[in-house]
Amino acid sequence: MDDTVSIADIEFKLPSILHGVREGQSYVVVSNGRPVARIVPVNTHENPLPRLRAALLSRLERQPLVGAGNWTRDDAYED
Repeated sequence: MDDTVSIADIEFKLPSILHGVREGQSYVVVSNGRPVARIVPVNTHENPLPRLRAALLSRLERQPLVGAGNWTRDDAYED
């Protein structure tokens, strides 16, 4: 779970934040309450695309078909 830190926190607590990152902690940096960046350990940065793709496909597989009916490829290209 990411901890939230403000830009002011980073200015005053950078050494302790970096120590937390070395320990495996990650942080979300907020400015005016909005997330603007994430600080994560270098060795744990992963490519989120495979995980996100799997989540999307799983959701689509569970979603019921509604009113799909029978159609042909030619129907998809009707004018």
